[in-house]
Amino acid sequence: MPELMRRQYLVTPDNVSKLQAISRAEGVSATEIVRRAIDAYHPDDADVIGESELMDLVAARLKEAIASTKKANRKVSSTLRILTRDDH
Repeated sequence: MPELMRRQYLVTPDNVSKLQAISRAEGVSATEIVRRAIDAYHPDDADVIGESELMDLVAARLKEAIASTKKANRKVSSTLRILTRDDH
């Protein structure tokens, strides 16, 4: 095992609760969970995941906007047909 160094970090009570729950579930120390999390973290991957999630959200909202616009266009067309009929 590599040389270990003691460090202190401030975390929220929710962080501590989550860490303890993961530790119990995994059957390893909280310190080991922190080490694993640090080893698993790759900032470049986090950016890609964030961008992907953002694009999924944008795509979903765009589909909703398109559907809403089509519905409004149908209503406008229907109303125009009625109005045009009444004029003649």
